[in-house]
Amino acid sequence: MRRRLSRFALILCASLCFVAASRGSSVPTPSAHAETQAALKSPQQTGSSQSLPSGSKTPEQTRTEQYTLSHERQAKAVAYSRAGYTLYFLSYFLGGLFLFLILRLGWAAKFRDIAERASDKKWIQAFVFVPLLFVTLDVLDLPVHAYWHSLSLHYEQSIQGWGSWFWDWTKGECLSLAFGIVLVLILFAVMRRSPRRWWLYFWFPAVLILLALIVITPLVIDPLFNKFEPLSKDHPDLVAAIEKLTKHAGVPIPPDRVFLMAASKKTNAINAYVTGLGASKRVVIWDTTIQKTSNDECLFIVGHELGHYVLGHVRQGFLTGAAGLLLALYFLFRGLHWALHRWGKDWKLYGQEDWASLAVLLLLLQVLLFVSSPIINGYSRMQEHAADVYGLEVIHRLVPNSAEVAAHAFQVLGELDLADPNPPPLITFWLYSHPPLADRLVFAHAYDPWSKGESPKYVK
Repeated sequence: MRRRLSRFALILCASLCFVAASRGSSVPTPSAHAETQAALKSPQQTGSSQSLPSGSKTPEQTRTEQYTLSHERQAKAVAYSRAGYTLYFLSYFLGGLFLFLILRLGWAAKFRDIAERASDKKWIQAFVFVPLLFVTLDVLDLPVHAYWHSLSLHYEQSIQGWGSWFWDWTKGECLSLAFGIVLVLILFAVMRRSPRRWWLYFWFPAVLILLALIVITPLVIDPLFNKFEPLSKDHPDLVAAIEKLTKHAGVPIPPDRVFLMAASKKTNAINAYVTGLGASKRVVIWDTTIQKTSNDECLFIVGHELGHYVLGHVRQGFLTGAAGLLLALYFLFRGLHWALHRWGKDWKLYGQEDWASLAVLLLLLQVLLFVSSPIINGYSRMQEHAADVYGLEVIHRLVPNSAEVAAHAFQVLGELDLADPNPPPLITFWLYSHPPLADRLVFAHAYDPWSKGESPKYVK
């Protein structure tokens, strides 16, 4: 779930009005399959049954100065990545189209009528209206996610069966509905109390809920989808090496804050991430990462995640997200009044307090999330680069030939995850939450302040 920080923001924002957040587990985005999947930050796949591509070499065999793939694997990487790019844009377009049709065809108004006939009590109406709208949207959107999963299976990026995949989708739906109902009840209660300032007053409970989500997700939500156990249980030697690493960094992490996730039951990806806040803050390593990388490479990956931990990226992400949420709510407030004035009668909406206006908020949110993607991902790329720098610095002198170890870790990651060797600049700008993997690999070899007599940026 480090990858879930963004998912949380979605679950909050989208559930503020929308369940788009629940899509976080299956939305087809390149950053979620190639770069976001980097063990150096967020990604996807390397099953226990998968062996390294035959073209892979260990650091001792050759210098890894460029990201290279065999002809066959490069063709797969390009095809898989291009499919991800296409599905990303298609999912946003279809999501907006479905919301528009639900409003234009009067479905939102019909759902409202059903809810109001069910009871005069607002909380009962919410329990009727929200599931009707959210489930309709997600069922319409389900074919896109199912097709993405089929592609992941075809390209051997996933090993999760359809039954397990659909069960995860169902659990995500239930969680999304639960959070959505609570948020929508609060939102509309605030709207009724303060029609002109609801965007500001709703921000306060929304931020508190977002904070609670970040804290409880590692403890309550993540275990619903994957199995976690202390890394020290089966890998005490790795824990000892990580302790040495963290002490070198001057920020020792207790062994009980390092966990192993059984990812190999579902995916062929490698990954590690930092998640949680306060008592729930932890480093999580996928079992596939340990299976598919050397111990030194695994330490670099942990060093990268340690960078997120030490540099406070989860906390910064929360604060930045809270500020962005305030701006988003104001945009939704202004956009809702504009849309109701222009199309309210055609859509059979009688005001912002109408339950059916939630569909308008979702449509506006869909547009906002799409347009803001370059800003959000640009900020994420900055954090990922900083974590790369930290990872390189923290393993220096602890790992022989540390630059090559880091570069080869990127090479292995790209081979396993079918990372696009040359993503179009526009795609990188719009979609990539991580710098392109080829750039990260080259940087791993180029970053060497020690030989220049310069001081490292983070680990002195």
